[in-house]
Amino acid sequence: MSGRTVLITGPTSGIGRATAIALAAAGARLVLAVRDTDKGAALAEELGGKHVVRALDLSDLASVRRFAQGTPELIDTLVNNAGVASSTLQRTSDGFELQLGTNHLGHFLLTSLLLPQIKARVVTVASQAERASRLDLEDLNWQCREFRGGRAYADSKLANLLFTAELDRRLRTAGSPVQAMAAHPGLVVTAIYDDPQRRRRSVWDRLLPLAGQQPDQGALPVLLAITGDLPDAAFTGPRHLMHMRGGAQAIARSTRAKDPELARRLWTASEQLTGHDAAPVPTATAQ
Repeated sequence: MSGRTVLITGPTSGIGRATAIALAAAGARLVLAVRDTDKGAALAEELGGKHVVRALDLSDLASVRRFAQGTPELIDTLVNNAGVASSTLQRTSDGFELQLGTNHLGHFLLTSLLLPQIKARVVTVASQAERASRLDLEDLNWQCREFRGGRAYADSKLANLLFTAELDRRLRTAGSPVQAMAAHPGLVVTAIYDDPQRRRRSVWDRLLPLAGQQPDQGALPVLLAITGDLPDAAFTGPRHLMHMRGGAQAIARSTRAKDPELARRLWTASEQLTGHDAAPVPTATAQ
């Protein structure tokens, strides 16, 4: 990775931190997109080298636009890693359901704005939780349905995969050499499961520390998606225990995640919600 610039969202904890550490060790220059710049600065100092820290709140589209305007350099790889999970209905500053707004719409806008500067890959951290999704394009923000936190999270992860598929289709149509990839880290012990809104610990809370792997293992599929010799729109994940633990390889996705019409419709809805027409544009290496 020497001589390459990687922009990663949410790098100060969990899988993002493990990914950043591995990339820096391999010689990459990192642009650390963080909500807490103090934590970002501490990580940059720990990593050494000429890494850059910039403020980004994916739950605020104005913040995403400011970040893109303040990121002038070419980027080899964009890693859409940051994510949230919530058991209760919460909304972003723009009024979106928090998980869809942060995990999908924030990254959708960020990628669209930065695409002219990207040289190699867009890697989006998704999840096999997408298989539990019942994505409703008529009610993406849970204004009509009874809210279910786990289902909303799964919806956001299916959205990540549909976004990757449609982005890849558009890149191929434009003749771009940039690739769009997605990665499933597996079952990982991270702070995303620490939901302060839950009133009591569940069986899941007790099992996770025993069954889950550590972030450095969860980062392996992400690193494969960043550096591996993979086909366009590949989805990577762990090798073992139904793709929940250990190693990294290309894995399958659900039938819905491969639906080109659903991907196209979600893309159109995402443009409308973010107020950004993500028309195909030349990428950095195509110029």
